[in-house]
Amino acid sequence: MSGVFTRLVGQEAVEAELLAAARAARGDSAHSGAGDGTMTHAWLITGPPGSGRSVAALCFAAALQCTGSFDDGGPGCGRCRACTTTMAGTHADVRRVIPEGLSIGVDEMRAIVQIASRRPSSGHRQIVVIEDADRLTEGAANALLKVVEEPPPSTVFLLCAPSVDPEDIAVTLRSRCRHVALVTPSTEAIAGVLVDTDGLDAETAGWAASVSGGHVGRARRLATDPEARQRRERALGLVRDAATPARAYAAAEELVAAAEVEAVVLTAGRAEAETEELRTALGAGGTGKGTAGALRGAAGAIKDLERRQKSRHTRA
Repeated sequence: MSGVFTRLVGQEAVEAELLAAARAARGDSAHSGAGDGTMTHAWLITGPPGSGRSVAALCFAAALQCTGSFDDGGPGCGRCRACTTTMAGTHADVRRVIPEGLSIGVDEMRAIVQIASRRPSSGHRQIVVIEDADRLTEGAANALLKVVEEPPPSTVFLLCAPSVDPEDIAVTLRSRCRHVALVTPSTEAIAGVLVDTDGLDAETAGWAASVSGGHVGRARRLATDPEARQRRERALGLVRDAATPARAYAAAEELVAAAEVEAVVLTAGRAEAETEELRTALGAGGTGKGTAGALRGAAGAIKDLERRQKSRHTRA
């Protein structure tokens, strides 16, 4: 893998398909490579937890906006401004729809659709990434369906959902999207990433990958965080205690409390990493002319991220 797609783990077939579509979108038939080299305006990306649905959508969005040439690793080179701002969530023509509550309502979707119908301001396309399409209300799904049926010429919709089951995505929306299915990453693929990217030894990486259930983030936490390993051991002990009548109730209470602590720790760590990545993309730490002013002017983007993080913390 190369460029932005290095963030995907064990999804070689998906990378090939999305890259072929991105090359077709820029008219690069000579380098279409493997996969179905056609582009369409609506995509549905599904996969189990931890497989990287939203990561795949964001990588694809970056590849579609990428300004790097084929020789420079494009589309999706990971180095041009279009790629870096898309991955950081600051590209002007890439909208990420992330639920602030338990669902995505019709008013929010109508506002997004209206913005998405405009011409791109700086990128090749207007791109809307709906990271939890399974949380669309019926009204929101219908509002989205109307624009998917008659899309603006330069707009692309990338929907993410656990599966194509009608409980996760409306049948009418599913029928109008090109489906890309992610798989559970193999133990070997996850271990390889932990060794190559995180610098872990093969034994630790292999163990973490084997107990992660195919979830890359979980494997990384178990491999690098001693407290995460301790919480896992404690949770396993509580499960064993739950089989003992005298301990069952207390063990259940402790297990719930442990899960709540785990959720708080995970959301806090993710929020810190997201904020740092956003500030870097906006010029934090830079010394060039105008970097301080650019960061002050981006206060709205940082506040928006903090609002989404607070909502995610509440849901957790």
